[in-house]
Amino acid sequence: MTEMPFFTLGEDRPSRWLVTCDHAANHVPDWVAGGDLGIEPADMARHIAYDVGAAGLARELAARLDAPAILSNFSRLVIDPNRGEDDPTLLMRLYDGTVIPANRDLGHDGREQRLSRLYRPYHAAYAQLAAARPDRAICAIHSFTPRLRGRPQRPWQVGILYSHTDERLGPPLIAMCRERGWITGDNEPYGGHLDGDSIDRHALAHGRPNVLIEIRNDLIRDPSGQREWADRLADLLGGVLERLGL
Repeated sequence: MTEMPFFTLGEDRPSRWLVTCDHAANHVPDWVAGGDLGIEPADMARHIAYDVGAAGLARELAARLDAPAILSNFSRLVIDPNRGEDDPTLLMRLYDGTVIPANRDLGHDGREQRLSRLYRPYHAAYAQLAAARPDRAICAIHSFTPRLRGRPQRPWQVGILYSHTDERLGPPLIAMCRERGWITGDNEPYGGHLDGDSIDRHALAHGRPNVLIEIRNDLIRDPSGQREWADRLADLLGGVLERLGL
């Protein structure tokens, strides 16, 4: 049986929100380099392969918001669904000090196979869920490592990412997070706009309200942390679209 490149949950749930998780899994399909990218299992368990804890958080949050969700089912090291097809980091050859042998000499045919079997089906399903109602809003769930190799410790508990082309949700949510006492990054630890990424493609291009939420992964490594942050984020997001007139 062919493995699905994504999972969807609650397609008929009534919320305006669509919860997404681009980097939900560290899975390598068997047809990709025999299911082994050539790196150590410890590296496949790191943030370089997937967003640690993000899948559990996305599932819990979607349930609390009574919202549909879509989660990837392949490692970002196989191909990164949160990049445009022409992005040079779509297929990483080196990430946070780790060389990815199976990607080092990947040619056009191998790249096209990963696009056609993983990346494009994921985005087709994402687009279908996003278009299921005209007033859709998108909440993308990601996680970040507390510290990159050779870099300073990251202080934030949560990062709210948004594009300079759509500031309807990002800045108000940052203020709300800080009012709750959370150490919150404003487009940190990453910038919130990248041409061709998932939010650009499925939210900005269609005028949909959107936010990308990054949680530091040591806070959501286990189910209890995922449930705790799902409660917090559901409280943050519940009703916010209406309050902001979106």
